[in-house]
Amino acid sequence: MPTFDPDLWPHSGLAHLACDGRGWLLPTDAYVRHLLRRPELAVVPESCAAEVALHEALVATPARAVSPQELAQVQDADARENYAVFLRVRDGLLAAGTLEAYYLHLMRSRSVDVPVVFVDAVVHALLHHVMNGADGVDAFEARAAEMLFRPQRITLQDGQMLAGDRETLDLLHDTAGLGELGRLLRQSGAVQPAQQLRVLTADNATQYWEASDRHLFLLDLTHELTQELSHGLTLRMTRARSGLQALARVLERWVAHLLGVNVSIVPVHRITDSAWRWHVGLDVESTAILNDLYQDRPVDAERMARLVSLFTLTFANPAEMRADVAGKPVYLGLATNAEGVVRIKPQNLLLNLPLASLS
Repeated sequence: MPTFDPDLWPHSGLAHLACDGRGWLLPTDAYVRHLLRRPELAVVPESCAAEVALHEALVATPARAVSPQELAQVQDADARENYAVFLRVRDGLLAAGTLEAYYLHLMRSRSVDVPVVFVDAVVHALLHHVMNGADGVDAFEARAAEMLFRPQRITLQDGQMLAGDRETLDLLHDTAGLGELGRLLRQSGAVQPAQQLRVLTADNATQYWEASDRHLFLLDLTHELTQELSHGLTLRMTRARSGLQALARVLERWVAHLLGVNVSIVPVHRITDSAWRWHVGLDVESTAILNDLYQDRPVDAERMARLVSLFTLTFANPAEMRADVAGKPVYLGLATNAEGVVRIKPQNLLLNLPLASLS
């Protein structure tokens, strides 16, 4: 597929956004209405009259001011808090002027006061924009991009390291893909999970673009294959279509769009650099592991086994790096938590690269 399908992520909200001259995304009334359609803000039969009135008023005029007194009239405490969060997000977006500026400001503040579901919604829209404007995006990169805003469960199966959408896998486990009825049948032991999952391959990549639920596709993160040869020799082969290669391309585009610098990212299975100077964890777990390794603190085998991959990142223009590390590689890490879940924090690359402009 030569370009990213603009309809691939219909729920990202990209269709409701405009672009400025820089190519950054301008929040519009339509996008604010899109956020209002989130389930956390939906009007339900139990909603009080004040909540219904507030929702209808915001749908009609998304940028309207809402006084503390008006918000306080919403009787349900959870609904009241949800609307308070929504208003913080909306006001932050409108004040920043673009989704990119809002996201960077929010992450650089180091005191994020917005729930992760709204942060992921912004990342979803930004990534859709980044991928939509790129040439040569394949199904592997599209699937890998989901990892930046949807947590993944990592499993080992027949020598493959597979990433599956956590929400989808948990739902299948609970309901066998049959909804609430499936949940009851599963609890009674009468039904097993439906075999709907597929590993994304070159042979079924076309089906990925056409699938109604692409979250059922597993991404193979196996980067190296080993084959034992005679005379004690081992052949190592790098998979050109590994999910890690696809994730690296997505991260390159992410950095280029948000920071305006070109980098190259390559998966590696170990760090052998005696002059290791800089690293960035792509998640909480890998950050802690890399920090310990850098400081020569012991890392037990169980924690080391959580590492999904390492990467080297190099700048196309070393002059854009801090002078003390210019020309040296930056090492990245990706790891699961104790439950086998990877939750990438895409802001880590934006906040922690050794940029000359921030030194």
